[in-house]
Amino acid sequence: MTKQGIGTRCVQAGYTPENGGPRQIPIIQSTTFKYDTSEDMGRLFDLEESGYFYSRLQNPTCDHVAAKIAAMEGGTAGMLTSSGQAANLFAIFNICEAGDHIVASSSIYGGTYNLIKVTMAKMGIESTFVSPDASEEELDAAFRPNTKAMFGESIANPALTVLDIEAFAAAAHRHGVPLIVDNTFPTPVNLRPIEWGADIVTHSTTKYMDGHGAAVGGAIVDSGNFDWMAHREKFPGLTSPDASYHGIIYAQKFGQGGAFITKATSQLMRDLGCVQSPQSAFYLNLGLESLHVRMPRHVENGLAVAQFLEEHPLVAKVNYPHLPSSPYYQRAKKYMPDGGCGVVSFELSGGRKMAEAFMKKLKLAAIETHVADARTCCLNPATSTHRQMSDEELIQAGVPAGLVRMSCGLEDKEDLIADLEQALAQCGLQGTL
Repeated sequence: MTKQGIGTRCVQAGYTPENGGPRQIPIIQSTTFKYDTSEDMGRLFDLEESGYFYSRLQNPTCDHVAAKIAAMEGGTAGMLTSSGQAANLFAIFNICEAGDHIVASSSIYGGTYNLIKVTMAKMGIESTFVSPDASEEELDAAFRPNTKAMFGESIANPALTVLDIEAFAAAAHRHGVPLIVDNTFPTPVNLRPIEWGADIVTHSTTKYMDGHGAAVGGAIVDSGNFDWMAHREKFPGLTSPDASYHGIIYAQKFGQGGAFITKATSQLMRDLGCVQSPQSAFYLNLGLESLHVRMPRHVENGLAVAQFLEEHPLVAKVNYPHLPSSPYYQRAKKYMPDGGCGVVSFELSGGRKMAEAFMKKLKLAAIETHVADARTCCLNPATSTHRQMSDEELIQAGVPAGLVRMSCGLEDKEDLIADLEQALAQCGLQGTL
């Protein structure tokens, strides 16, 4: 059978019922699993056999859903985590340790920026941030002998810059390190970074994949393409014996397609415990089954709202990569010809003061610290998700203080535009309020 389409993978991948088995992925709500002998369990602890012994490491429900996401992205293995932030932490920390360095796009989610710049620095991992539009020379200049990974977001939250995945992948590979791409906003329905050279893909499944604000979660997918043994001196955690598992060398025992996720599961999940619950994984799977149907509607609404805002006299700037006026339009059409996401960010002519007043006047769109939901929501990043950043850092990340991020849900686009129109009209009548 030829490779299945993305819609079929959304619905069918990851789980095949046995004869007479449950049609829906079963929720295995159990912390532990019973074995007949200590020897049976011992083989699991030695990684000699696959199976389950404690749900902090692995759980069948979570593994079925992770396998579906891996199939959707075109990877060889996947795992679920407790959040998207945990997914990014694991993806980086799985190959970095104290004394190492990473290169990251400066245009990324504020929480991830803080994770890399502040928290990982406390762990002894340094970082250099580069523009998503950096030239080949600028990218190469950011690398050091101790650089172990490169990181970026396919569509940045909330700046909506589009990563040049091929250019970043080429730079990473020139320096013998993998490219990690957070693909939360486009989802694999609209973009599969592995097809453009990315090595590891992460997601906040809390967003479009879940799609209904039901459960927090994250996912990591390995492409299986990065040759760890070819760069064994850079990645001793994968290419040298692990004393905590009787000297196993992950890249040798589990191969190029299985080493990364096996190590992240058996070592990092074991020690850090950022596990997704089976119940949350079940909710996530329900969202995945309709993802290919929902994403076109999000894209349709996002583009309609962006077009309306671009023509409004109180709007100083609109960021939406699939607008022809966007500096990322050609890049967006290259990587995401069917559209990217339903998130639009824009600046009002009255700056921060007008942005805050505008949001108070909205009736349909709710002010939430959330995005990529079936329901439309908005926020001012400078006072919420990015409040830890200075004004200079905000500008560098493409998130000026007066920016509003609006996540267009699945409502009728005419109603979304009407809500925007009435809120802007009140701002226009009362100045910046």
